[in-house]
Amino acid sequence: MKINILLSIFLTLLLTGSCLAQNQQKSYYDYLEVIVVQKPDNKGKIKRIRVEPQPSLAGKIVTSKLIEKLKGTSQLLNYMNQHNWEFVDRKAIVSGENEPVWMSYIFRKQIPIKNPLHH
Repeated sequence: MKINILLSIFLTLLLTGSCLAQNQQKSYYDYLEVIVVQKPDNKGKIKRIRVEPQPSLAGKIVTSKLIEKLKGTSQLLNYMNQHNWEFVDRKAIVSGENEPVWMSYIFRKQIPIKNPLHH
């Protein structure tokens, strides 16, 4: 009796584990860098938003022209969030006291790939 119970538990765990392993998939991401240039007055006023051509924008609803029309960082973050781009990191570069602050915003978006190609 105990052997039958142990055997059924073992088979259940084995089948459940193999189903879970098949359903797991690796996450692949597109990354996008957006440059935000702020005025040097420490008030966070945006001078401009700039997006260089990047492969992650190819064929997407989000375009560099639409991003560059935004007026501030809160609009940028809201816009990217609405289009399922996740904010990852921000780095600031200041070259001088009265120079603009260049900030690099990094976003990522998950790419749904069920069966990635193996080489």
